[in-house]
Amino acid sequence: MEKIIETFLASEADTVNWGQKLSSIAQKGDVFALYGTLGMGKSVLARAFVQKLCGLQEVPSPTFTLLQSYEAPNFEVFHFDLYRIKSAEEIFEIGVEEAIYSGVSLIEWPEKMGGYLPRDIFKVELFPQDNGRRLQISAVSQNKIRRLQQLSED
Repeated sequence: MEKIIETFLASEADTVNWGQKLSSIAQKGDVFALYGTLGMGKSVLARAFVQKLCGLQEVPSPTFTLLQSYEAPNFEVFHFDLYRIKSAEEIFEIGVEEAIYSGVSLIEWPEKMGGYLPRDIFKVELFPQDNGRRLQISAVSQNKIRRLQQLSED
């Protein structure tokens, strides 16, 4: 069974709010796979997630470094931007596999991982809609579905 929640994001502030909300349900071992074309707000959402969870002001995008990591109270947060990788196997060189098991991973451009992307993830999709974005978040495991329910009840 899959649980999907959807909402309309009219502004960047709405995207920031949802990044913060997602951080509130994060647990060690979670993968948040962030899908969307260029300019949809993936980095804005990820930055808000990290800022809220880690209490940081400055959260640079990992566009050129491919990875930024941050210490949260209960685990490390790994923010990956896979846009520039050429093959799925490159994820092993930048430590995606270890990150997935040892902390919380935010992965922009997860489709670049091919078959290496775990199945039990929070799939976060951003689509253009009218003058804003449509945010769709889905999960399939009971644990993640239960946590998504918390977001839709807020």
